Amino acid sequence: MAFSSSSDPLKPAAAPLRLAQYSIGVGDRFAHQGKAQLRACMQAARDGIAVVPVWNKSNREHAIVGSKPGDVRRAAEAAVRELGWTGPFHVDADHITLATVTGFLESSDYYTLDVASAIGRPAQEAEVAEFLARHPEILQTIALAGLDAPLRITRAAAEQTAGKYLVAVHEASRIYRCIEAAKGKGQFITEVSMDETDAPQMPAELLVILVALADAGVPVQTIAPKFTGRFNKGVDYVGDAAQFEAELRSDIAVIAHAVRAYALPDNLKLSVHSGSDKFSIYPAIRRALLDFRCGVHVKTAGTTWLEELIGLAEAGGEGLELAQEVYAQAFAHREELSAPYASVIDIEAARLPAPEQVARWSSARYTAALRHDPQCPDFNPSLRQLLHVAYKIAGQQGARYLGMLDACEETIARNVTANLYERHLKLIFPALS
Repeated sequence: MAFSSSSDPLKPAAAPLRLAQYSIGVGDRFAHQGKAQLRACMQAARDGIAVVPVWNKSNREHAIVGSKPGDVRRAAEAAVRELGWTGPFHVDADHITLATVTGFLESSDYYTLDVASAIGRPAQEAEVAEFLARHPEILQTIALAGLDAPLRITRAAAEQTAGKYLVAVHEASRIYRCIEAAKGKGQFITEVSMDETDAPQMPAELLVILVALADAGVPVQTIAPKFTGRFNKGVDYVGDAAQFEAELRSDIAVIAHAVRAYALPDNLKLSVHSGSDKFSIYPAIRRALLDFRCGVHVKTAGTTWLEELIGLAEAGGEGLELAQEVYAQAFAHREELSAPYASVIDIEAARLPAPEQVARWSSARYTAALRHDPQCPDFNPSLRQLLHVAYKIAGQQGARYLGMLDACEETIARNVTANLYERHLKLIFPALS
């Protein structure tokens, strides 16, 4: 099946593709939960909360489960068709690089450009000097709407930031040009991911990055900086929530300034990666959306896979047995599974129950340990994080796992929809007035 990509020169140019004010990144690793996820967005719409779904999947995830980029598009379109969704939706080539982008050109319309490998690669001194000579205004005191304190960037700080990020911006530009050549200008959404680095970017650094992206002609619609604190997979934010809120609000103000001063897309907004289950900072995000009347993109990804396991366990019988087997295999291969995600998980080995113990658990006990309910005494964040990175185990089950997803669809879908709507959409996004 072919998907539309580059435009026919004889046809009138399509309208530029714009990302809506509120959007949610949803992962569906085994392409079975599109309808359940979309039902959550439809429930939000009935409540006046307009959130656009963006189905995202990375090249690494495709490789692990044996899927192809086109599978995500087909699953999304099937869900949209079957439920009669009339709003926009997108398919995100998540964390793609120049080496992996080609496989996503046909089926995606949203691209998260991953330039992590280029962050910190030093730019040439002459290039840094040229950048600062071109933008002396960034060294002036900058008043930011919505904030009490102005932004001040010293020359030394600007030189350091440009030296650290200009090469990464050039890499983003190269990936962007590759996509543009295939799909046409304005026919896709561009996100730039700067979050996979050791240190968080402060608002002053974000401004330098945005100015550099504007110089490079990258029409970024959403940008993912690294915030202070830990954004571990599938569990709550770890860190100072007040500091996060201050950074968030400053970043939003910086984006608004950059849009006005550097002709960046007027819908440019923040993207919060590993955003699922960060309950303690959702109030801060919601307050900022209301106060600044701005947008946000939140990526949730693996929380849906965990709801599949919860639904299997809730179904009992063979579903529970399969969920218990997945844990046993994850426990046996915990070091191998955890290694690629070491920077975004904190698993306490002593808190992981023995597989023999889990094999005796009831449906209620298994789901209580896995479901993200901090008030439940049986909730086990270490078990949850291990299972979050263990989807490879389910992929190795092949037809057996997929068959059980079909057999237990009712319980799984109920959990997927409730988790996305009740614990995410409803808490993060206010109704648009």
